[in-house]
Amino acid sequence: MTGRIHAIHIAPEQGAPPELVERVEAVAGRGLEGDRYYTAEGTFEDREGSDLTLIERETLTAVERDYDIDLEPGVHRRNITTTGIALNHLVGSRFRVGDALCEGIELCEPCSYLERHLEREGIRDALVHRGGLRARLLEGATLETGDQIVAAGDDTHETRDTTE
Repeated sequence: MTGRIHAIHIAPEQGAPPELVERVEAVAGRGLEGDRYYTAEGTFEDREGSDLTLIERETLTAVERDYDIDLEPGVHRRNITTTGIALNHLVGSRFRVGDALCEGIELCEPCSYLERHLEREGIRDALVHRGGLRARLLEGATLETGDQIVAAGDDTHETRDTTE
């Protein structure tokens, strides 16, 4: 099971608008440099697996189609938008995002914070059981848009998207 990083977002402090970055340093046990969780200032700082959060691009497309809710890039407040990989299947598993080793901790179920923050009803319902994944960073690395995401046990070794 493999996918790719579609986009990377960081928010420097709680409530700050997410910023799109092409590349970021992922630090084991801390999170993404420049992100609120890296400095222990995020809303869910005490929740296990807040080092890295991921959401599927396919989910965002389905939410727009099924609920008529367009979640602009980054407003979902997840760090990594993926494509081509089922994140729910990674709970309890190790996987690589680029060269970083991660462990899926739990589903990133939507909360009322996101709905209040965006001032848009229905987001919470639209993201139930498909709001993404919380992960622990076990080994850090530099992450870039296009990097491959590989579930543990897959035999692929390529981590960067070399197609252009």
